[in-house]
Amino acid sequence: MPFYLSQVSYTPEGARGILKEGGTARKDAARQVIESGGGKMLTFYFAFGEDDAYVISEMPSESEMAAVSLAIAASGAVRLKTVALLTPEQVDQARDISVNYRPPGS
Repeated sequence: MPFYLSQVSYTPEGARGILKEGGTARKDAARQVIESGGGKMLTFYFAFGEDDAYVISEMPSESEMAAVSLAIAASGAVRLKTVALLTPEQVDQARDISVNYRPPGS
């Protein structure tokens, strides 16, 4: 199953929810929505900086990840950026695939 990194930034509304319910409740809610999409939450960390939380999950496909991401984003409580992650073995497989590429201006 594909792996994904979700970078979460809370809106003021979302931050108020964290203050009201706590971090553990938010982690549990993230796990619930990921599992409802057929996936598994592997890690959840709050952070300082541009992003407020990082979540790594495993999902059956891009479609399920898109469904989860859309449901979360539609809440208005967070801004979400999701990145597909590759295992080292997938990079090895990609290395062995021949493609034709012409750099710009060549």
